[in-house]
Amino acid sequence: MIAYVRGQVAGVTLNSAVVDVGGVGLELMCTPNTLATLRTGQPATLPTSMVVREDSLTLFGFVDDDEKSMFELVQTASGVGPKVAQAITAVLAPDDLRRAIAGDDVKTLTRVPGIGQKGAQRIILELKDRIGAPTGSRSGAPALGSVAAADLWRDQVHQGLIGLGWGPKDAEKAIDAVADQAGDQPDVGALLRAALRALSKA
Repeated sequence: MIAYVRGQVAGVTLNSAVVDVGGVGLELMCTPNTLATLRTGQPATLPTSMVVREDSLTLFGFVDDDEKSMFELVQTASGVGPKVAQAITAVLAPDDLRRAIAGDDVKTLTRVPGIGQKGAQRIILELKDRIGAPTGSRSGAPALGSVAAADLWRDQVHQGLIGLGWGPKDAEKAIDAVADQAGDQPDVGALLRAALRALSKA
């Protein structure tokens, strides 16, 4: 299995990144949080998880090992495949997921597209004894520190919502709803989660 990928970022799309590793472009399916940390032409090291199917080999990339471990763990719950697992890691940071499962917080889990109340209850039941305690790690993606971040975050959150299956109009409404939370140094991960919460209430 491929544990991680290191190389130059050759391109970033709505839901994936291509990393040039020794002249070979590897496409990694990534959450918007992870994509927000990548820049075309810059070096990157991403932990990876390979999902093998009869007709495909799909490589998923993550911002860190903790996110990767959560992606792999939630797939051991009944009814959770790679797509739902990626949506979980997109909406909930690892410690947020641990707190939700440990605290029987069905409401938080149902914010994830594709997870209903019964699915959330099943995840809690099956993973509660294995999820572990919060580690004190990040509660969102790293903040973008450049001046251009004020303009970048709207596009990145929009791309993230589209990649998770929301329509362009819904994405724009959600972005407008959370714009007052952006501040001078927008945290794309936190804003994406806020936008998803806004959509779940709509």
